[in-house]
Amino acid sequence: HTFLETFTIMAAAACNTSNILLGSAVTEPFRRHPAEIAQAFLTLDHISKGRVILGIGAGEGENILPYGLRWESPARRLRESIEVIKLLWSGRRADYNGRIWRLKDAILSLPPEREGRYPPIWVGAHSNMTLETTGRLADGWLPEHLDVDEYSEKLRKVMDAARRAGRDPECITPALMTSLVISEDHEDCHRMLNSVAAKAYALLTPYQKYEAYGYKHPLGNLNAYKEYIPTRVSEAEVLSAIGKVPQEICEHRYVHGTPDEVVDEIEDYVRIGLRHIILWNLTPLCDYSKTRESFSALLKVVRYFKDAVEK
Repeated sequence: HTFLETFTIMAAAACNTSNILLGSAVTEPFRRHPAEIAQAFLTLDHISKGRVILGIGAGEGENILPYGLRWESPARRLRESIEVIKLLWSGRRADYNGRIWRLKDAILSLPPEREGRYPPIWVGAHSNMTLETTGRLADGWLPEHLDVDEYSEKLRKVMDAARRAGRDPECITPALMTSLVISEDHEDCHRMLNSVAAKAYALLTPYQKYEAYGYKHPLGNLNAYKEYIPTRVSEAEVLSAIGKVPQEICEHRYVHGTPDEVVDEIEDYVRIGLRHIILWNLTPLCDYSKTRESFSALLKVVRYFKDAVEK
C-alpha cells in the first residue's frame, strides 16, 4: 500500500484542524482487536475535541489474506466487534462471550471528550447481515459505489432493521463514499472514464453488476473484495483485464460529469435519504494534467451543498 496508516494520520489531521470531521472509511476488526480500536478512537476523540467518526467494515481480502490472517465469518466478526467496542465504551467492567471475541473483567475507563458523547460508529455495510448490524447497532451507514436504486433498497433494509431493534431510524446517518471524475467539459469526463486508472478500480465492481449490464467480469465470477488480491495477479493478467472493462461499467461506478451534472447526480441520492457524502477525486489518476481544474470544479459542488445546508 502507498497509503498512510489511518489512526496516525487522523491524529495529525486533528492537531492541524479545528472544525472538520475526521473519520476512517473504513477500518476493520481483523488486523486490530476491537479493544484497541475502542481505545484508539477515544484517544482520537480527545485529540480532536470530539470530531472523529469510527467508520468500520467487514474488511477486504487484499488487506487480510496476504498477511497470514484468516478472513472467516466477517459479518459476525463485525457485529461482535461493534458490540465489544460499545460495551468497553460504557466504562464499566465488561464480560463478553461471543464466537469471535471474549472478554472477562475487561475495562476501558477513559471517558469521551464530551460527557456521554462517544464517537459515532458508521458501518460500511453491503450484505444483508451487515445491513442488519448497521440498523441494530450503528449511528451511520457508509457504503461505497452504489447506484441510486441500490442505495434506496439497502437504506430501506437498514431502517427496517433499526425499527425491529426498537430504534428510531432517524438516529442513523445515511452516508455514501464514492469516487468522482469531474471536469468543466462533459466529454472530457467520458474520455477519462476510459483511462487505465478508472478501469483498474472498476475491476472491484462485483461480477453481478457486470452481468446486470450484459457483460462478463474480466476476472471471472469472483468476490472482488475477498478474492481479488492484486499482488497475486500477474501484470499481464491485470492489463488484459483492464482492457476488457466496458466504459459503461465505469459510467455506472463513478459519479462523473461537470459540476452541475455532479450536483444533479448527488441530489438524486439526497431525495431518497442521503445526508452525508465522501467524494474521492479520482480525476488526477485518470489525467494528471486535470488535477488543479478538477479540484476547482469539485469546490463548486462543495459550495453548492454548503449553501443549501445553510439556507
